[in-house]
Amino acid sequence: MLGGSSLHGLGIAAALLSLVVAAPAVSARPVAQPPRWVASWTTSPIPTTTAQSLPVTGGGVATVRQIVRLTLGGSALRVRFTNRFGTTPLRIAGAHIALAAGPAAPAILPASDRPLTFGGRADVDVPAGADFWSDPVQFVAEPLSDLAITTRFANPPAQQTGHPGARTRSWIVAGDRLADAALADAAPVERWFQIAAVEVAAPPAARAIVALGDSITDGYGVTEGRNLRWTDGLARRLSATPRTKEVAVLNHGIGGNCLLAECSGPNALARFDSDVASQPGARYVILFEGVNDLGRLGRERVASVAERQAQVQQMIAGYRQIVARARALQLTVIGGTITPFAGNDYYHPDAAAEAARQAINAWIRTPGHFDAVIDFDAVVRDPARPDQLLPAYDSGDHLHPSMDGYRAMADAVPLALFAR
Repeated sequence: MLGGSSLHGLGIAAALLSLVVAAPAVSARPVAQPPRWVASWTTSPIPTTTAQSLPVTGGGVATVRQIVRLTLGGSALRVRFTNRFGTTPLRIAGAHIALAAGPAAPAILPASDRPLTFGGRADVDVPAGADFWSDPVQFVAEPLSDLAITTRFANPPAQQTGHPGARTRSWIVAGDRLADAALADAAPVERWFQIAAVEVAAPPAARAIVALGDSITDGYGVTEGRNLRWTDGLARRLSATPRTKEVAVLNHGIGGNCLLAECSGPNALARFDSDVASQPGARYVILFEGVNDLGRLGRERVASVAERQAQVQQMIAGYRQIVARARALQLTVIGGTITPFAGNDYYHPDAAAEAARQAINAWIRTPGHFDAVIDFDAVVRDPARPDQLLPAYDSGDHLHPSMDGYRAMADAVPLALFAR
């Protein structure tokens, strides 16, 4: 037999149950999902020298229009500004985006011009050592379209951040010229200043390849916005193929960069987190580094056999580190074999350097060390002299490929690696 207190408790429970049943369903109204951001264009920022930095003009105010090529389209954009190597705040006094009139032209298509904001404001101070995203802006961009990022910089920091090997023109003019569509009197320079990435609001299947490399990936020899790097050719092939049309290509080459040594910019291992792990939508990484490590060791003197053997082991250990870190992020990691450089007057490699290159390439080609291999060495080498570039693929310095060489490299990448 139930006591009064129990009956009282049952009465409260019944009342609460009736309230729950009678309450309206709060999930009946659909909830808008945030956009899925995928990087469409990126570059690798480095600390710039005075000669590579943004000049201070017009009382410390300069308007800069920078042209970048998106590899993936989308319905909205946001831009990542960077003060990564700055030691004082970076003042952005205003910024716009628009479709560029051409891959290296100062003019924009006026109807596409949109202002950027930062937390709702038109300006922002980017802290020293930091990156800063703009607010998203509705902007329909097609794949392989050229985007103009126009920024008004006020009193740029003494230590700036940029990418000297832009391979396309940026345009600089004094004063506040954000609203100027033509920018006819601007001065051209082939560098990027204080920008790191553009992301797009992309469909669920969109994904990105990060190409981590040196000047051969950065596109040494390509000029005036012609977009003839091997990564550009790969992006065009991916975009034209139904099963890979939603794959972006992110070029993270730095001229003179090394796998482990301190050459130009942070070494590949040091910049893995910023250049690979932090890229939204990244699913693949192509690691194509090492020729500068090999060349640097013997540039000033003849390296001993023991030094070369030690270098091979150190570089392989470095590759293993990057492979392990990529796999921990569930990235497919693809190795690119080191291309020939015999005859180069800057590095003047000897037989020991070539033996080291062959040993490292043999390790890269060994199944299981990478998830896949792109044999760039086999693509561009001269069959009659395997330590040299094929003459048709040689830019003339016996290190960097020609435009035909870059095209052959792009065409040699198996698209099946990235197909769903």
